[in-house]
Amino acid sequence: MSSCSGNCSTCGSDCADRKAESLLADPNPKSKVKKVIAVVSGKGGVGKSTVTAMLAVSMARQGKRVGVLDADITGPSIPTAFGVQECQGANDDGLYPALTKGGIQVMSINLLLDDPASPVVWRGPVIAGAVKQFWTDVIWEDVDYLFVDMPPGTGDVPLTVFQSLPVDGVVIVTSPQDLVTMIVSKAVNMANMMHIPVLGFVENYSYLECPDCGKKISVFGQSHLDKLAQSYGLPVLARLPIDPKVAECYDSGRMEDVDTAPVMGAVQAIEKM
Repeated sequence: MSSCSGNCSTCGSDCADRKAESLLADPNPKSKVKKVIAVVSGKGGVGKSTVTAMLAVSMARQGKRVGVLDADITGPSIPTAFGVQECQGANDDGLYPALTKGGIQVMSINLLLDDPASPVVWRGPVIAGAVKQFWTDVIWEDVDYLFVDMPPGTGDVPLTVFQSLPVDGVVIVTSPQDLVTMIVSKAVNMANMMHIPVLGFVENYSYLECPDCGKKISVFGQSHLDKLAQSYGLPVLARLPIDPKVAECYDSGRMEDVDTAPVMGAVQAIEKM
């Protein structure tokens, strides 16, 4: 309207110029984060945390300053992947995340528990509030890329992350099964509803390479991801094999030793944003 004062609190709800209230939370004043990338999946068990760790390690090897925010409060595993057990400390300014051997900053609920095996029996709003605090209270120091390892599904935490954090892009992790492919559509549609760009798909457990003859075996059946990706106009960024060496590195806290070549397609897509 020509008479608009710019103060939305003075106008009616039917005003065409009324601006939607932003739900973005302010980061810690001491934080500096350039890009936020959410790694999501429609369901659990597809290797989303593994992909998150591989993306973080690959970026760090290229000289980028990297952070990983473990938003999976009830099933945190990122500290295990990097072999970290406690944060760097805290002061009046906020909480400093753990630091891996390679300099990756990590924040997870398991770094704050006396016993990492203790279950987090909290209701949804409390869990979502904890994730939000990992953004507002944690001091992320000069981070080029902050990867958010999301819990599966489209519930409270993904909604909180999408609304509260300035997410620049989403990488969706899937596996070849038909069931997973169907559920992944929900993750794509949620990102679209929140107006957050989907960079593409990473298919995990895509195949097993025979150690004797090199033949690729489709353990989980024929993938239909290409058809799904085409229907959404999105690229398949990477196809990761079933690799026992990756699982061994993850379980022993040595993800910074893993071969990250299989995720380079996803890394390049993130860099081109």
